[in-house]
Amino acid sequence: MNYKLICIDMDGTLLNDKKEVSLLNKEAIKKAHNKGVHIAVCTGRLFTSARYYANLLGVAAPIISSNGAFIREQGSNEVIYNVPLGLENCKEIEKISSKYIVNKYYNEPDTIVSAKGFSDDYLYVTQNKMLPEEHRVNLITANNMDGYIEENSNKILKCIFIDKDYDKLNEIREQLLKIENIEIVSSGRDNIEIMKKGVSKGQAVKKLTNYFNLKREEVICIGDNENDISMIEFAGLGIAMGNGEDKVKALAGYVTDTNNNSGVAKAIEKFIL
Repeated sequence: MNYKLICIDMDGTLLNDKKEVSLLNKEAIKKAHNKGVHIAVCTGRLFTSARYYANLLGVAAPIISSNGAFIREQGSNEVIYNVPLGLENCKEIEKISSKYIVNKYYNEPDTIVSAKGFSDDYLYVTQNKMLPEEHRVNLITANNMDGYIEENSNKILKCIFIDKDYDKLNEIREQLLKIENIEIVSSGRDNIEIMKKGVSKGQAVKKLTNYFNLKREEVICIGDNENDISMIEFAGLGIAMGNGEDKVKALAGYVTDTNNNSGVAKAIEKFIL
């Protein structure tokens, strides 16, 4: 098959455990791009964070962010797809979260909002210290979250709960499942990610496939976690990482090496180059 679009998850896939893009991954991606293959980064992260890593690839790569809620070209302001979580969904999430002491964040394309503030070891606090200003994520502490949601619900793309108490997260997930108009996935055992109904990486890859006038058979998707399943199922060839979850591997057409061993590069070498 002549594949023409590769959609690559970031954390646990494109990035190694040190949150770096290996030289082998960069070289393979550039070679594929030079052959005319479209490259897209597909992540649960917000657009601003994903753009920094996409820039490291050295190719023009559209970015699917917030688990498929937002697609934007890397080097322009063109928004290809945008599906906010919605005011009523945010209100329902607030009702449920008020029963628990838990870390909860609302993600916009360039901003993360929390009622509790951000600890020094929070991922984006740490990364912001190392990045130039144009690549930093805006971190807002909202003293009145209900008011913030009322004014900004058209920008909120995703809500994420993060906690090391897995039993608590499972209980919250059971409560969230009662909300009809949302999608729930996880990108790790310690989180729950919520988007509007119908939003998924798979749906976003479908939108991007149509945008490039391609067939799904011409698409490769590479990922490692639960939130990657929808795009792996959509793709002509779904590839799981060697470090991926067992359920992802079971659904994939091929399992490559791990994220720490440049599994993305090895998959591209096998099927593209």
